[in-house]
Amino acid sequence: MTRKQKKMLYRILVASLLMIALRFVSVEGIARFVCYMVPYFVIGYDILRKAFKGIINGQVFDENFLMVVATLGAIAVALSGRGDYTEAIAVMLFYQIGELFQSYAVGKSRKNISALMDIRPDYANVEAEGELKQIDPDEVAVGTIIFVQPGEKVPIDGIVEEGTSSLNTSALTGESLPREVTVGDEVVSGCINMTGVLRLRTTKAFGESTVSKILDLVENASSKKSKSEDFISKFAKYYTPAVCISALLLAIAPPLVRMSILGKPAMWGEWVYRALTFLVISCPCALVISIPLTFFAGIGGASHEGVLIKGSNYLETLAKTKCVVFDKTGTMTKGVFEVSGIHHNDMEDKELLMYAAYAECYSNHPISKSLKAAYNEPIDKNRVSDVEEIGGNGIVATIDNKTEVVVGNDKLMRRFGIAYKECNHVGTIVHVALDRIYAGHILISDVIKPTAKEAIENLREAGVSRMVMLTGDAKKVADHVAAELELTEVLSELLPADKATEVERLLGEKAADAKLAFVGDGINDAPVLSLADIGIAMGALGSDAAIEAADVVLMDDDPKKIAKAIKISRKCLHIVYQNIAFALGVKGICLALGAIGIASMWLAIFADVGVMVLAVLNAIRALFVKKL
Repeated sequence: MTRKQKKMLYRILVASLLMIALRFVSVEGIARFVCYMVPYFVIGYDILRKAFKGIINGQVFDENFLMVVATLGAIAVALSGRGDYTEAIAVMLFYQIGELFQSYAVGKSRKNISALMDIRPDYANVEAEGELKQIDPDEVAVGTIIFVQPGEKVPIDGIVEEGTSSLNTSALTGESLPREVTVGDEVVSGCINMTGVLRLRTTKAFGESTVSKILDLVENASSKKSKSEDFISKFAKYYTPAVCISALLLAIAPPLVRMSILGKPAMWGEWVYRALTFLVISCPCALVISIPLTFFAGIGGASHEGVLIKGSNYLETLAKTKCVVFDKTGTMTKGVFEVSGIHHNDMEDKELLMYAAYAECYSNHPISKSLKAAYNEPIDKNRVSDVEEIGGNGIVATIDNKTEVVVGNDKLMRRFGIAYKECNHVGTIVHVALDRIYAGHILISDVIKPTAKEAIENLREAGVSRMVMLTGDAKKVADHVAAELELTEVLSELLPADKATEVERLLGEKAADAKLAFVGDGINDAPVLSLADIGIAMGALGSDAAIEAADVVLMDDDPKKIAKAIKISRKCLHIVYQNIAFALGVKGICLALGAIGIASMWLAIFADVGVMVLAVLNAIRALFVKKL
């Protein structure tokens, strides 16, 4: 508990003990009044102060004002001999208990979100005059060499120039397993360096780095209210003055009617007591507190799982998602070439890879990098000579001054008159020939993410009725990925403008109350992310433009989190509806009972504070999303 929460708990305990003790103390008159005012001020002095400030600032009709009017009225009734001081203390006491529960829930949710806020780096280590100096990350230019020591946060996005280490990415992705990095790997800001010293060359300015953009998203998330929150805000604005006027009329009108028309005693005390009871019952605390709290808790729970939702309005929209449209590359696939097969070779796979990797050792082409990564052994470039790169075809090189290696596509094989074998698999085919004799071919393809198929199944279980994949890739490749993922709708060979057109068509085809989500990661997906009802970006590797255009960011690029985000939003919205129905239902019944004189102040306390406590406890459930 925080220091403020502990202080409130002590006040609640002290006021409760004093109130109980006074039940066993026999005092009357002014002494009794003074004794009971001690616990009243212990538990309620801050509410009295807030109500007074609200009156001075012209913001009269809030829950603090209602609490003060109702409790002072209850004290006045007790002074007249008809009521009990305990009622006034109980109203304040139970209200503060509800506030304590709310504070705990907000603190718990804020703790989850603050895990993201804690990624803000305080400094960057830059070498100057042979020493490391700590400077403000804002002052570090692109291309600067910085050092990150064990235990420090990575301050700016960069490439590892020297060193190997394990990075703790849990604050960014929610993933507990560390990520291993070595020379050439890209490192995003906000991670914590765990083991070795890293020498990084920065690739972005601090203001454009991952950590800055995430912090900006988190800081602005609470400013985007859902329709439910807007409704509650407007409801409270008109509801509070309306019930104050109604309570005033209830206190004045019946006695006047009894005196002037019916010729009966006015019974002012009875009707004032009913009006005060009516006021306590009518306080909209349960709605005003629990609804925003539910959304805040939902966003906090999602943040803990590596799903950053930019505002409660997006949380509400996400809950109604019935159609999900995916980009392929980088979303459902890894977006990087990998060796996925070696075929028609008479030698060992490793040996064929060795010849291909050595021949490609001077090239920076993505295919060359894939071959070298698959070989995964040190390459002695002194063994390679007479390298000739033939654009659009491949490479010819000599290894150990004796073996000619021809590595490339079908065109290269035909160019040298080498009989090659076709491949029935989908992907990029790299043929290898040694001394003009065919040695086999290597299949390179964009690998489907390990969790992609499970993500599709989870979305079906979550009630998503339509799933479509859009890609600019070749039809053969797109159909193969769609078949692996068991997707029935796939559109391929699309330009960015074509993707937008297709999303517009799908938006027109969906039901009016259903929402469409688009999931993408590339810069060319940014317009479509903005166009969809809800845009979901892959955050860890996604482009800055995609992250800025999206409404939801998956920090670890795991497509399984899409279904989880939808389930979190639906759980959150169900809690909101439960609280609205419960609060309005109980208050409606109790207001009617209070107006006709059946409800006592104790029932009023339950209708106000009891309902608020139950609604807050229900709202806290939005924090717990681990098993969704």
